[in-house]
Amino acid sequence: MDLNKIFLKDACPTSMGGQAVMEGVMMRGQDRMAIAVRVPDGGIHIKTQPLPEPGQWSKIPVVRGVFAFVTSLVGGMKTLLYSADVLEAYGAYDEDAGKSSVDAGTSEGIKTSNTSGDSKLEAWLAKRFGEKAAWNFMIYLSVVVAIVLSVGIFILLPTVAVNLLGHVTENPVILNLAEGILRLAIFIIYIVAISRLEDIRTTFQYHGAEHKTIHCFENNLDLTPENARQFYTLHPRCGTSFLMFVMVISLILFSLLGWPNIWVRLVSRIVLIPLVAGLSYELLKWAGRSDNIVVKVLSMPGLLLQKLTTKDPTDSQLEVAIASIKAVTVPKDTPYIEGLCDKEANLIEERHIGD
Repeated sequence: MDLNKIFLKDACPTSMGGQAVMEGVMMRGQDRMAIAVRVPDGGIHIKTQPLPEPGQWSKIPVVRGVFAFVTSLVGGMKTLLYSADVLEAYGAYDEDAGKSSVDAGTSEGIKTSNTSGDSKLEAWLAKRFGEKAAWNFMIYLSVVVAIVLSVGIFILLPTVAVNLLGHVTENPVILNLAEGILRLAIFIIYIVAISRLEDIRTTFQYHGAEHKTIHCFENNLDLTPENARQFYTLHPRCGTSFLMFVMVISLILFSLLGWPNIWVRLVSRIVLIPLVAGLSYELLKWAGRSDNIVVKVLSMPGLLLQKLTTKDPTDSQLEVAIASIKAVTVPKDTPYIEGLCDKEANLIEERHIGD
């Protein structure tokens, strides 16, 4: 790994960021976001929408990280589900086989079950409170479930499991270190396991396309697959690095508490989650705008983890990421769009999904 190709000396760091979605990429610019999805016939469906104005909390260090973490979870779930709706609307799913009909030569294809049938709960909520309220409820419910599962598996399970070591040693340093290592091991095993799934590998390719394209943009090069291809799929501001910072900072903070009884540990781990998230966010922002040796050392674990969550994209996937960036780097008075677009993010055919 050549760090000079990640912390690029002549690059101009920006606030540009994004997320891989199903067969596409979401990008956030200065005042808008765009979701670009490769549809079965080879076209690109793009939706742009305004970003909410930052609140007062965005100026408060650490606190802003907590809000950013929660809003990114909710927003990430919405964009992911929207990309699935786009693929469904364009006939990407074979209703009999439950598989994607996306041309593997255009994008690597998705194998997933048909999502067209609403659940009984969602149908009941839509009937009683309206479709928008039902949609919002299901989004927030999904986020809550994801947080509960993540806390249970990656926070609480390790401290309960390591509690068994109390019969071997009472050294709090060793016990906390063992807990941190086990937490990291569980996370890495999880990433490696899901990366074997075909649709996840494709998503990781779009993750790599997102990073390569942002590198290209921050180096003031023409946004073309040829130019983007030369960069690494690793980026210092990646959310994967944020998760690694969470692992490291939680190990340090939890170690300061010693090794109290298991109930105190469980409660303290949960109570400290906002502080861990806030500190990790500040560290990630610092890593994204600096290239000194300290930042490089601190970023190394996250960059190594990105090797698992990013894959080299095809030129077709780079085109989608490039279109997504071009859709958000427009004048503020540019109208928002939704529909089929060309590679330059120019609207060809207006088409609203879900209307």
